[in-house]
Amino acid sequence: MFVGVVCLLCFFLFGCGNLFQQKIWYHNVMYMILLVSSSKDVASLNIASQFLQHWLFQESLCTFQNNPVYTATFNQRSVVFIRLCGESVGAQDLSRFFPGVELIVFVSRHSSRSGVPALTVHPVGNFAGADFGGLPCVVSVSAATVMRDVLRMLVFFRHKFGLLDYEVSFEATHHGPSLDVPTLFVELGSSMSQWIDSKAAFVVACAIISAIEIFESRPAQRAVIGVGGTHYCEKFTKLALEGGVVFGHMIPKYAVVGVDVSVLRHCVERSLEQVSEVLLDWRGIRGEDKSGLIAALDGAGLVYRKI
Repeated sequence: MFVGVVCLLCFFLFGCGNLFQQKIWYHNVMYMILLVSSSKDVASLNIASQFLQHWLFQESLCTFQNNPVYTATFNQRSVVFIRLCGESVGAQDLSRFFPGVELIVFVSRHSSRSGVPALTVHPVGNFAGADFGGLPCVVSVSAATVMRDVLRMLVFFRHKFGLLDYEVSFEATHHGPSLDVPTLFVELGSSMSQWIDSKAAFVVACAIISAIEIFESRPAQRAVIGVGGTHYCEKFTKLALEGGVVFGHMIPKYAVVGVDVSVLRHCVERSLEQVSEVLLDWRGIRGEDKSGLIAALDGAGLVYRKI
């Protein structure tokens, strides 16, 4: 019956009527989680194949961008799995097709010059320009508790399946899309040998499904914003894994120079959880940027703590 409802839903959503009518129909039928992969991304397709091989996703009778749409239920929550024709960073209009979505999880490749095997999680959006998708100076809504849960699950399954050569970490907020929905990227990297590693892709899929199963649309836990440090947020990763701190947006050292009152308030507002304070990786902030940052924090009326 569930598949039939979803197919009927998709018919109305993608096949008939004006967009306003489609949104009303969709909103009244269900809320759900959206998993997103990309046909342009080898690692994303690898992770996608793990979802379909190991969990009870069923192909519906509808399509999105001419690709099959799959559905499943986890802990009485509807999950819809789609594949984009283009790159995930360019999916700026995605949420308008799914107005009832509570959470969007993109699965993606991670690239780095070092080529170090890595499993990463990060919030999405831009603190400045939009060179890699999204909107200038607009971040997506962060999903701090889910990111923390995925991070922990990546560590758990990495150990369980013997992938100890893979590093697990947060990444700072970066690239598009800039969505009005709680959004995160979970990535497999950092080069082709990892992108095609089916065991590593399975670990990523396990971590995501495990986090989805305990997802709460109204989490009680408060989040913090992290400022400073490298792109890979070593201190914030450690605090999330060992101290239970829940991070929303994370602003790395290279982006602090552009942080002002409006940026800080924007990060606070664009959070699924209530933000309680800002944690400063004080040694990971350039000396010339510190006074301006403190002035911005005071101007925004935010509580902050140096770590």
